[in-house]
Amino acid sequence: MLNLFQSVALLTCLCLAAPAVAQPVAPPAQPAQTPALAIPPVTVAAPGPVAETTVSDRREGSNDQKDWHFIGHVEMDRGGDTKIYAQDVWVYTGQNKAIATGNVLFAQGNNRISAERAEFDTETRLGTFYHAWGLSSVKPQPQRAQPGGIAPPPMTGQDTVVYFFGEKIEKIGPKKYRITNGGFSTCVQPTPRWDLHAGTVVLNVDHYTLLKQAVLSVKGVPMLYLPILYYPTKREDRATGFLIPTYGSSTLRGQTFHNAFFWAINRSQDATVLHDWFSKTGQGVGTEYRYNFGSGMDGDLRAYMLDEHSTTYTQPDGSPGLPTSAQRSYDIRGNANQMLPGNLRARANVNYFSSIVSSQTFNTNIYDISRNQRSFGGNVVGAWRNYTLNATLDHSEYFYDTTTSSISGSWPRVSLMRNERPIGNSQAYFSVTGEYGRLLRDSKSSDTEIDASLSRLDFSPQIRYPFKKWQWFTVNSTVSWRETYYTRSYALADDGSPTTNVVDVGLNRPILILQAQIVGPVFNRVWDTPENGYAEKFKHTIEPVLTIDRTSSVDDFQRIVVFDGIDSYVGGTRYTYGLNNRFYAKRQLAPGQPAQSREIFDVELSQSYYTDQRQSLYDRQYQTQTSLGTTSETASHFSAIALNVRAMPTNDINATARAEFDGRYHALRTISAQGGYSSQFVQTNIGWSKNGYIPELVGFNDRRFLDHYINGSSNVRTSDNKYGAQYSFQYNVLHSALTQQRVTAFYNAQCCGLAFEYQTYNYGAGSISPIPADHRFFLSFTLAGLGNFSPFNGALSGVPR
Repeated sequence: MLNLFQSVALLTCLCLAAPAVAQPVAPPAQPAQTPALAIPPVTVAAPGPVAETTVSDRREGSNDQKDWHFIGHVEMDRGGDTKIYAQDVWVYTGQNKAIATGNVLFAQGNNRISAERAEFDTETRLGTFYHAWGLSSVKPQPQRAQPGGIAPPPMTGQDTVVYFFGEKIEKIGPKKYRITNGGFSTCVQPTPRWDLHAGTVVLNVDHYTLLKQAVLSVKGVPMLYLPILYYPTKREDRATGFLIPTYGSSTLRGQTFHNAFFWAINRSQDATVLHDWFSKTGQGVGTEYRYNFGSGMDGDLRAYMLDEHSTTYTQPDGSPGLPTSAQRSYDIRGNANQMLPGNLRARANVNYFSSIVSSQTFNTNIYDISRNQRSFGGNVVGAWRNYTLNATLDHSEYFYDTTTSSISGSWPRVSLMRNERPIGNSQAYFSVTGEYGRLLRDSKSSDTEIDASLSRLDFSPQIRYPFKKWQWFTVNSTVSWRETYYTRSYALADDGSPTTNVVDVGLNRPILILQAQIVGPVFNRVWDTPENGYAEKFKHTIEPVLTIDRTSSVDDFQRIVVFDGIDSYVGGTRYTYGLNNRFYAKRQLAPGQPAQSREIFDVELSQSYYTDQRQSLYDRQYQTQTSLGTTSETASHFSAIALNVRAMPTNDINATARAEFDGRYHALRTISAQGGYSSQFVQTNIGWSKNGYIPELVGFNDRRFLDHYINGSSNVRTSDNKYGAQYSFQYNVLHSALTQQRVTAFYNAQCCGLAFEYQTYNYGAGSISPIPADHRFFLSFTLAGLGNFSPFNGALSGVPR
């Protein structure tokens, strides 16, 4: 027997060498009838409204005409769409028995059985065929949705033809067969590319197939043995049965096999049970439940338990790695949406793991490999005329290493808002928001725990007056009062300076906020370009912008535990000024459609000035502003200068760039750029980001914590979805290391398909898991009518098969 990789190579070559359309096997030629039958047909009584008739070249009767021997080109019309052809047939009417030999062909609708000899009951229409093969059609099995994606289309929209064969085929039901020492395939070429052979096969067309001692062969080469195999052949959209196994390998876990059983509970629910086997570390079991009851009521829940024993591994460079300890871990993920009475909608979610190490080493997609956070929570929202309710439970834990983490979230956070409405007949608008929250902040390490959680009650009415008399100059003014009460606060030292200790001392903070958003005067210029091949007109707009925020002084700001923007009002005045340049083009978005104006390019430049330098430490308008720390050394009257650039010349092409420049030290704090191209068959994205080194600025003066990355992805496929490939990568420029790369490809023929994935990742010393580098490989087959399977850990995600 060939080894696994030789077998995989053989299957790959056979699938790639396959013709685009499979040619069905031609059934045996039906017996030719004489131009004029000199011998009248024999009519045999049969159950049902249609009588059976038999014609042949010659016939002989015996046993008082109860037994008949039909010789030469026999055709038995058994009523409806059922016929039997043979060269020689004995019919024993007293025993309801018939024996056919010589080129026997049983035809029932689209189903065919050809055999050397057949014995059947003329009343029940069941029988046994010897040294036989047959054809039957079933609907193609729909492809299972890949993790994180939608279900891809099936390989063909037509019914799948099942080819089955055996030393003995017993027809034990209208569409049910028992095959002895035989098998089946959905490749109906003269020589099938693959087949499943077994000692016993129960083939229940439009329901299920059960095999015992089954062997999957490709061109006669054995590739996979299963002691028992059950899978669906239903004509409905989904069916219960085993899914096609997936093979994989990794540096840490060795060779892997993923098997799953799919249970179609009903039209609205299904479940999948999964078993994983790892040659070096142990095994895992999992399940997934999905439901969709319509009207916004749907959800899914996935649970997985990993049981690993201790092992050692070798790094990709050949050096020995640290031994891993035995552990049992679990992972739970789910989402649910539910409509409630009273115009309420509820949502719930869980994304929780018991071990950060297992989560990063087991999962294969880049998001799960790099995520250091687990969470669970729920949300209820409602709206009644002018009022909106939002109640949220959110519990998140972020890990810095295997023993240090921090908890954040709200348990609960409830807000009620009276939506903005005009005040009488005036042009002013009034709104009010009230919120209660139990805010979580808990820092844990191996030997300490610091709990800074507290309750907060916030009430904020607001009046807004928009000035829109001139199109070229607008002013949007608001005045709001914010009353906030905290059940806990920071303690003060004897000299009045703040400490990091949170004590059970309440604090009330009233503030008044005045804001004016000014846009203009706006300058426009239009160019008519009727002969231009890109657009009929172009327009350039220059928009000066100025926002003035005046906040009353906050006397006890040093005692406030800051969680979000509600808490970060320092007091003083902030002036945010900038200049926006926008470019528009009036062009046809599609042939035959009228031209439309759309923004194709814009450049925005902005900066803020603060009368109180502490405001610069909490301004969330800038990416780098809140990362500077909270020391007086980093506080400044000026924020970073922010530059935003966006380009959208067509529906297929887009690009963005952002940079923040430090005006005090005349150095670049951060810069990033992204671009993408998307069409029906090609999708490509690339991104770049970098943090600058500024020796004088806290947060940017340590090269160990600076980032410089390039990442990209590309997805290419043919119009018929027969060939396709994906590639993605992330490169750490600062450390000259390829953090992650992923290569996937697939090929789909009419009756078989192949998909594989190769992935590497290397986080080096920054990895929380004990194995900073890993190489992974996954392989999956698709058999027409039988479907395929992808593991829960993200392998082969997004690969249509």
